[in-house]
Amino acid sequence: MTLAKSFSISRQMVWAAYLQVKASKGGPGYDNEDMQKFEEDLKNNLYKIWNRMASGTYFPPPVLQVEIPKANGGVRKLGIPTISDRIAQAVVKQYLEPIVEPHFHEDSYGYRPNKSALQAIAQARIRCWRDDWVLDLDIKSFFDTIDHKLMMVAVRKFTDCPWALLYIERWLKADVVTKNGELHKRSIGTPQGGVISPLLSNIYLHLTFDSWMKMKYPCVHFERYADDIVIHCRSMKQLEMIKGKLEVRFTQCKLALSVEKTKVVYCKDNNRKESWETIASAFDFLGYTFRPRIVRGKDKEFFVSFCPAISNKAAKNIRHTIKKVWKLKSRISMELKDLAVAFNPAIQGWINYYSRFHGSALYSGVIDYLNTTLMKWAMQKFKNLRRRPARAGVWLKQIQIQDPDLFAHWRFSMTGKDRLIRAV
Repeated sequence: MTLAKSFSISRQMVWAAYLQVKASKGGPGYDNEDMQKFEEDLKNNLYKIWNRMASGTYFPPPVLQVEIPKANGGVRKLGIPTISDRIAQAVVKQYLEPIVEPHFHEDSYGYRPNKSALQAIAQARIRCWRDDWVLDLDIKSFFDTIDHKLMMVAVRKFTDCPWALLYIERWLKADVVTKNGELHKRSIGTPQGGVISPLLSNIYLHLTFDSWMKMKYPCVHFERYADDIVIHCRSMKQLEMIKGKLEVRFTQCKLALSVEKTKVVYCKDNNRKESWETIASAFDFLGYTFRPRIVRGKDKEFFVSFCPAISNKAAKNIRHTIKKVWKLKSRISMELKDLAVAFNPAIQGWINYYSRFHGSALYSGVIDYLNTTLMKWAMQKFKNLRRRPARAGVWLKQIQIQDPDLFAHWRFSMTGKDRLIRAV
């Protein structure tokens, strides 16, 4: 006999949520329980989640706060829920997402099914060619300053489901615990890193920004990826008007624009002859820098176009990963094939993302550095190559010619630009 529950949450919903969390391969929360440990008593653990959620007695445990260094010297605070709490959040997400998704704006790209950052970049590129001006918006500490009451008002615009509202409110108020064990109450904000957080942030900004822009200024286009927003304007006058209206709008929604990071940009190219010495001519969006670049047209003539390529910041972060995280140069106990197996997934991911637009910038910023690091690895590993970079380059080039599929960036070099490792 099955006892009646307060809420209509099925065991199948919990099982589907578990599969989603398992596929995401996240680390443990404050309780230090990883997926392998959770699965040692899988049936009982999933039953506890279902039983508590269906009866209304589920209360989220504290969220582990982890600080990730930023390139500008600050830190980004991530909140890592426990495995069980991630599954509980996924239950609510799989209920709520299909309800809100049809209402979202077509130019909202972050954390949505069938939407991607590359789509946002492609759309921004086209609109930068059309419109002369860009307003690069930065919301000050967005995830840390979301108002809980306004968030619940926003969620209620889409659903009156009692259990979804109950648990969302509890997650918003869940305690935060630091790595040294300090417990902090939270009355504002939603931590980055939770399963439900991206969906909640999209709901908040949909009503704060997307739908407001569509209602007030339907002819002004934008791209939004989470809290990264680029607005395209036809004139400086239009941009200043939009900026002033948005400052008021965000204040009404208890958010603020960053004065230091919000930027006015003139999309200068061959057809735009005006000179604006005090106005920026470049902006960063989703790991790409948009700026004037010399490109070759279909008629093979060169001209200046305002277009994206991998940003210096993104290239620097990748080089840091190769040098400091992978410590590739010092892995002399590994064979070349072992290095390829270990690092090809990440290399291929970089290529897939950063070679889509102006891919040649990926060579100078990343691929040449990666090849140079492999040469240094060879000089460390083999005595006959030590202090002989030219010989190491020739050795590596020969391997690349014989086996171009060994490393992901070698395939890209051979087929994309016909560019081999240079002996230096």
